[in-house]
Amino acid sequence: MKRNIKKVAVIGSGIMGSGIACHFANIGVEVLLLDVAPSQLTEAEATKGLTLNSKTVRNRVVNDHLTHALKSKPSPIYHPSFASRITTGNTTDDIAAITTCDWIIEVVVERLDIKKLVFEQIDTYRKPGTLVTSNTSGIPIHFMSEGRSEDFQHHFCGTHFFNPARYLKLFEIIPGPKTSNEVLDFLKGYGEKFLGKTAVVAKDTPAFIGNRIGIFGIQSLFHQVADMGLTVEEVDKLTGPVIGRPKSATFRTVDVVGLDTLVHVANGIFENCPTDEAHELFQLPDFVAKMMENKWLGSKTGQGFYKKEGKDILTLDLNTLEYRPNKKASFATLELTKTIEKPIDRFKILITGKDKAGEFYRRNFAAMFQYCSNRIPEITDAFYTIDDAMKAGFGWENGPFEIWDAIGVEKGIELMKAEGYVPAAWVTDMIASGITSFYTLRDGATYYYAITHKTVEKIPGQESFIILNNIRDSKKIWNNSEAIITDLGDGIINLEFASKMNSIGAGVLQGINKAIDLAEKDYNGLVIGNQGANFSVGANLGMIFMMAVEQEYDELNMAIKMFQDTMMRCRYSAIPVIAAPHGMTLGGGCELVMHSDRAVAAAETYIGLVEFGVGVIPGGGGSKEMALRASDLFRKNDVELNVLQEYFLTVGMAKVATSAHEGFDIGVLQKGRDLVVVNKDRQIATAKQVALQMAEQGYTQPVRRKDIKVLGKQALGMFLVGTDQMQAGNFISEHDKKIANKLAYVMAGGDLSEPTLVSEQYLLDLEREAFLSLTGERKSLERIQYMLTKGKPLRN
Repeated sequence: MKRNIKKVAVIGSGIMGSGIACHFANIGVEVLLLDVAPSQLTEAEATKGLTLNSKTVRNRVVNDHLTHALKSKPSPIYHPSFASRITTGNTTDDIAAITTCDWIIEVVVERLDIKKLVFEQIDTYRKPGTLVTSNTSGIPIHFMSEGRSEDFQHHFCGTHFFNPARYLKLFEIIPGPKTSNEVLDFLKGYGEKFLGKTAVVAKDTPAFIGNRIGIFGIQSLFHQVADMGLTVEEVDKLTGPVIGRPKSATFRTVDVVGLDTLVHVANGIFENCPTDEAHELFQLPDFVAKMMENKWLGSKTGQGFYKKEGKDILTLDLNTLEYRPNKKASFATLELTKTIEKPIDRFKILITGKDKAGEFYRRNFAAMFQYCSNRIPEITDAFYTIDDAMKAGFGWENGPFEIWDAIGVEKGIELMKAEGYVPAAWVTDMIASGITSFYTLRDGATYYYAITHKTVEKIPGQESFIILNNIRDSKKIWNNSEAIITDLGDGIINLEFASKMNSIGAGVLQGINKAIDLAEKDYNGLVIGNQGANFSVGANLGMIFMMAVEQEYDELNMAIKMFQDTMMRCRYSAIPVIAAPHGMTLGGGCELVMHSDRAVAAAETYIGLVEFGVGVIPGGGGSKEMALRASDLFRKNDVELNVLQEYFLTVGMAKVATSAHEGFDIGVLQKGRDLVVVNKDRQIATAKQVALQMAEQGYTQPVRRKDIKVLGKQALGMFLVGTDQMQAGNFISEHDKKIANKLAYVMAGGDLSEPTLVSEQYLLDLEREAFLSLTGERKSLERIQYMLTKGKPLRN
């Protein structure tokens, strides 16, 4: 059957329920968010003369929860206006309204008796065929649907979102005893396509997939800390970015999530998995039990493994359970991997270390490999779903079986045996059959060892994605040290950056020009996109700093002109150029997006012109482009200065959108031109389709613009008075004023006596001159140096 989700009910408005409601609102769905009506008045309500019959009082719980969620940082919603898609109510007055909903999601407290009462209510009012799911993180699904109608049971299952629902991609679907295959297939497809999730079907076992493996990993580390005498800082150093995990690593992550949350799940596994071979590991170490007793639960209680005192971060000594100053952790083994860029390539080196780090990794991976391989077929039939779950739910760059492959399957078995572990029988069978890796690549697709069939099979669902890692080697048509051009098929090529943090330097600019040359000659369109952590952090600051310090202004002028000319080539090529921004898209990365024909932006795109933070103005066409975009909005009888001022402030305040949707507000993305995709995995494929569509409709090379209206002295005077006042009020420094005045001169089109139509090149020349003059300022160089060394802006 065809199933459309027009309206969703979320029952339970706590942190998780409000987060889920916001994410459905993010994708344009109407949401009904319900919670209990309070049983008594607050003092403030009583003072106002309100009664328990007042709708304001009866909706207090849900409204307070939603308001708190919307104020939280990071925000659960892409754009403040999207909150209007959520209607609130209470389960006493408004439960009948679920009749109008296509999907009802239960997110109440983790107590089976309460959940069953909620499902009884839902069963009374839902339309037949309506989806009903529970966001439980651990209660068995089969208990929840007992006693419900047949139609309810056929359309019921678990849908476990990870918190925060907007940011974490894992979406576990757990079938009940009678869940129909149609429902499972629909939810998997909807989760991936519309919610932007990595959807995995899990078995109805304690903690499902993500938490079963994730909590094992954390508990295993807790016990290793005691055995090996490791400090909190040492573990976080060993389990963070060096192995492709989040910066928060282990202990800081536990502080953020809450120690009580971790303990709740660990206790659930301990109580409900008596035959688990790692059963004893799920018992709490003494230091965790003591922390729970002391209510040292992490960020929510002000202290956990870390504690902030003033500006200082203190660390818990796990032996004395007293806080002490933070100690820097360093290991010789980690030094050996400093020149290896990709975490997946570091594992072979890490396990050979002769120090405590090497021992830690050998023990850690041996335990993880054994535990994960033994969970099949208990929690899932296919090991790749474990990798998917850990990457999407815990932010791991590589899953356990990908790491095992990187080390070598036989080498992994050797590590396991050295630690006294026995590999799962299916792994031994796989090796015996001559298959020596869990994954293989064929014709741009990933294949895996299918345990039940004992054959290598294609991972399903890849048809919707283009995975650059899978096609790069076989479809690469050109590369240098900083850029790679790949054939996406159907006459469309892709350019991805390969520089540090995808910064834009000479190699990337060469790559852009080469890609346009190739596309204009032999192809139909170009996508500029990658699947790294970020699209681009902007221009290569180190190169600019060195040239400026050496006072090589002719060379710097040529470098900036090359940047500008390359952006203009993107704008005025003979083929469609589609940018695919995601993650950090700052400075020069933002300028590239603005000069493409269209952007296909991931919803999670943090985009803006941030050059003010390093003491300069946008110099790759960004200042020109903001003046151009303001000019295009001028309308007869409008106050044009107000429009221009808005764009000026966007640059001058270095505004960064916290989602692609906010990018439209600050003018760096444009409605009607650019589009947003929720699932980043689909982004390159979607960008390719946009390029194809533009090419097939008959793409015509644009005519260079000479009709940009600049306001001259009229605007310049207003901006200069404004910056004077800002400095006089101590809102900006003298150097901030100097940078702002340079930007004002560019965006006003200079000190022309009256409004004039000018060309893009006229503005680009003003922009480049202003940029170069600022690189000769000592305070700008101090800002650039500070950013390069400290990674944050300096206000001087």
